[in-house]
Amino acid sequence: MLSILIPVYNFDVRELVRVLCEQCEAAAIGFEILLFDDGSSDNFKNIHREFYKRKNLVYKELEKNMGRAAIRNLMAESAQFEYLLFLDCDGGIIDNNFIYNYLKLIKPNRLLYGGRCYAANPPQNSDYFFHWFYGSRRESQPPQMRQKQPYASFMTNNFLMDKKTFLTIKFNEQLRQYGHEDTLFGLELKKKGIEILHFDNPVEHLGLEITSVFIQKTRLAVENLHYLFWKKNFRQTRLLSAYKKLKYNWLRKIAAKIFLVFEKKMVRNLASEKPSLLVFDFYKLGYLCTLTGRN
Repeated sequence: MLSILIPVYNFDVRELVRVLCEQCEAAAIGFEILLFDDGSSDNFKNIHREFYKRKNLVYKELEKNMGRAAIRNLMAESAQFEYLLFLDCDGGIIDNNFIYNYLKLIKPNRLLYGGRCYAANPPQNSDYFFHWFYGSRRESQPPQMRQKQPYASFMTNNFLMDKKTFLTIKFNEQLRQYGHEDTLFGLELKKKGIEILHFDNPVEHLGLEITSVFIQKTRLAVENLHYLFWKKNFRQTRLLSAYKKLKYNWLRKIAAKIFLVFEKKMVRNLASEKPSLLVFDFYKLGYLCTLTGRN
């Protein structure tokens, strides 16, 4: 019936696995949980090796880091059941009916996306504040809002679809570094006319990152977007819409120079107690403009 696929990387997934097992057993369905470790440190591997002996669990340690796209494809190919539920390892189940909510809507040739949410209160450690602030305001959206742009609003953290349909698309493994594998996957879904149904079944994002790491990952995602824009003629994101409004290279060069002059000030703003999402938006646009000469 259901294969739950969780790529593991430097996060303790024992509580997540416990809750999922309980809910699947309560639903009286055939299930398995695949846990593929993608190069975690030894302390996380040691605590997860108890999964080797657990019923309904498939735990595997990969020899080298495969990346976000390749590991998900590998897990889908290894799954034994007809439906695949993809979850991130740093997710927290907040609804006692999480699995049942998916089962009510399950059908072939449809992707179900349950959404993402963040804690109601900010983290006590201010180093994690910006990630929480950004996620709460930009990523945590109600299903009615997400459904307005169903393919652009899809993320990989919490979705279900049938294995047969997934394997006709899969994630693009050319994107080796962090970012936008979900964007490209959504585009392929749209091309093939596969329905995305957004509904209210969020997973809480527990794995907040300090601001400096979050910004570095943002830069990697912008680099992926630059690749997609110039190599794949991909154009369907808010950031690229803003980029295209700078129609001439001289405008993009000006934006790039402004970015380079004010980069440190922008980073200080994002690390402050009152960060600005407009500053973050320009940070991404400005960095994208600095990459223009690399195409």
